[in-house]
Amino acid sequence: MTPLLDVEDLTVDFRTRSGRVAALDGVSVSIAPGEVMGLVGESGSGKSVTAYAVLGLLDPAARVTRGRVLFEGRDLLREPESALERLRGREIGMVFQSPRTSLNPIRQVGRQIADVLEAHGRARGRAAREAAVEMLARVRIPDPKRRFDAYPFELSGGMCQRVLIALALACRPKLIVCDEPTTGLDVTVQAAVMDLILDLAASDGAAVLLITHDLLLAAESCDRIAVMHAGHVVETVPASDLLARSRHPYTARLVSSMPRPDTLVGDLAPVPGSLPDLRAALPLCRYAPRCERRTLACDGGPPRQAVAERHDVLCRHPL
Repeated sequence: MTPLLDVEDLTVDFRTRSGRVAALDGVSVSIAPGEVMGLVGESGSGKSVTAYAVLGLLDPAARVTRGRVLFEGRDLLREPESALERLRGREIGMVFQSPRTSLNPIRQVGRQIADVLEAHGRARGRAAREAAVEMLARVRIPDPKRRFDAYPFELSGGMCQRVLIALALACRPKLIVCDEPTTGLDVTVQAAVMDLILDLAASDGAAVLLITHDLLLAAESCDRIAVMHAGHVVETVPASDLLARSRHPYTARLVSSMPRPDTLVGDLAPVPGSLPDLRAALPLCRYAPRCERRTLACDGGPPRQAVAERHDVLCRHPL
């Protein structure tokens, strides 16, 4: 099947006062139409930078030095900003991780959804208002006609996150990028929000890129998962194999550090060391300084190898 989104060899640097930061190095991820793809890893591993590069929302200090981002065959890195503005919201929707800062605090939430519909020519005037009310109903906000005129500060965090989902899905995009969509929400609200995203995406036939540090959430929600460490995709694995059959040493360490209902606190094993300083000269394998399986051969760089169907690792000595 031809991928809906195909990120190939994406490399991104940031220019800072203290030097060049090698944020992404050769990142490759593909998503099929209708697929739910997870992107997991520690904070600072490059998950959000990958998403922002796809959408053309990188900081001005960022520079894409290599790679392609193909969406339905179009290389988004070569598209002008005007084309990306038409694409964002219409073909690719984004659910940001902080609803309080992502929503306009001085504009009614329903009006913000109507703005998206009008900007992309989906509806105008009264029709845009009616469509926005319908979207509020789709994300299961009670009394959507009244809530149309509510401001973000009048809604709970969970309700604001639902409004963000409505904004992202208003134009029925083909791809929904979710950047930590359950951050800051309590456990029961997290589950409801995640179920809502997946249900709506499935009903619209949309693919989902879920960015999260929660491995259990990814394993339960996704079809496949890409594991990131320090700007590398170190493993791509079917979600059903993540917890029991991961093959990269880093992924295995992440799994062993994750609390589960059947584990005791003493059974948890943290990932040794910390992420490398991305401003320094980095080894070809960025996980090598933390890896107990490291040998002299690792200094030659990690090969990418298939270990099972739809399962590959960036490692010279996989488990």
